[in-house]
Amino acid sequence: MTRTTVIVGSSVGGVRTAQALRVAGYDGEVVLVGEEHTLPYDKPPLSKGMLAGTTTADAIALLTEPAADKAGIRLMLGRPATRLHVDERIVELAGGERLAFDDVVIATGVRARPSPWGEQPGVHVVRTLDDAVALGAALRQGGPLVVIGAGFIGAEVAATARGLGLEDVTVVDPVPVPLSRVLNPAVAERFTRLHADRGVDTRFGVGVLGIDQAADGLAVRLTDGTTLRAATVVVGIGAVPNDEWLRSSGLQIDDGVVCDQYSRAVGAPHVHAVGDVARWFHRRHGRLVRAEHWTNAVEQATCVAHNIVHPDRLRTYEPVEYVWSDQYDWKIQLAGQTGGDLVHVTVGGADPTRTFAVLYADPDGGFRGAVTVNWPRALIACRRALTATHTLVEVRRTVEATLKRASVGAAG
Repeated sequence: MTRTTVIVGSSVGGVRTAQALRVAGYDGEVVLVGEEHTLPYDKPPLSKGMLAGTTTADAIALLTEPAADKAGIRLMLGRPATRLHVDERIVELAGGERLAFDDVVIATGVRARPSPWGEQPGVHVVRTLDDAVALGAALRQGGPLVVIGAGFIGAEVAATARGLGLEDVTVVDPVPVPLSRVLNPAVAERFTRLHADRGVDTRFGVGVLGIDQAADGLAVRLTDGTTLRAATVVVGIGAVPNDEWLRSSGLQIDDGVVCDQYSRAVGAPHVHAVGDVARWFHRRHGRLVRAEHWTNAVEQATCVAHNIVHPDRLRTYEPVEYVWSDQYDWKIQLAGQTGGDLVHVTVGGADPTRTFAVLYADPDGGFRGAVTVNWPRALIACRRALTATHTLVEVRRTVEATLKRASVGAAG
């Protein structure tokens, strides 16, 4: 009897799982279910190239219909899943259609956390292609922009807006520094200066009381008593796992789908989770982890596909964290664990004002992670070091050596 794997979610985690199944030799039916009607597309460009107009929807497509047909992947788009019947091995879709499976992969990702100040004209989030198209059109009309939230999405939107020529751009966040979830304050301050030097008004340590319609657009009321005028407001205050449709499934749902070290839902070995919606046991860290990173979705998809094809040779999923962000002319890349109470040192690159690496270690000196800016050689060295046990001193020496080798190569 032919086996069937149903993958629910048509973003990068779902698409890569489908493709990885075929690469791993899976010869059963592969069904890819997606809520959106559009063909699967890549999401990192939404807050950058799509807003700037430097890329197109076709250019960010992850899977075309001919490619799906060739790979034997059945696309069922515009059909959101509404329930999962674990014991019956059935996925129920909107409208009542039922899909039987041998294995199911949950790859429904996350959605932008909605504005607590209400949905209204001129207020945007960035999570889907439609979101990016609507926001891009608004930015091209000009006028003041207020970005609420100084995480990766907010920072990228602000940088893109300045690149489009918007002169009145303000970033607001109640935390004292940007990227506070992944950077400690001393390091994050460099990114505050990055935005300030590019003409962005930063209001950190200030919250938002409300967003009101005004005669000339929008009025953003802040907790310090000031009001910002805006033609456009972008709310980038995090994301929420798309796991509501699983509430009646009997699975453990707690900030995502709780999984074991093999990315299988706890207590349901034929249910797997991939990407932003998966909260799995990371054996190396000794705790549950949920990662909203593109690279994580891709790597986890490969692991899950292997485990479906080879249930007798299961692989644990123990990735080294990695995420990147493009802001102005800075390529910011993070690997491993950063920020918090970790010890850190900064190593300057060829131009320390825009090329540097921040190395992190635990109190005993064990290397834990790094932030690099415009320094790919340093990033490679750090990611390689994170696959084994190294000290901060050893990694610093290796990173500094990459600078010396680059200098020798340039001289030659």
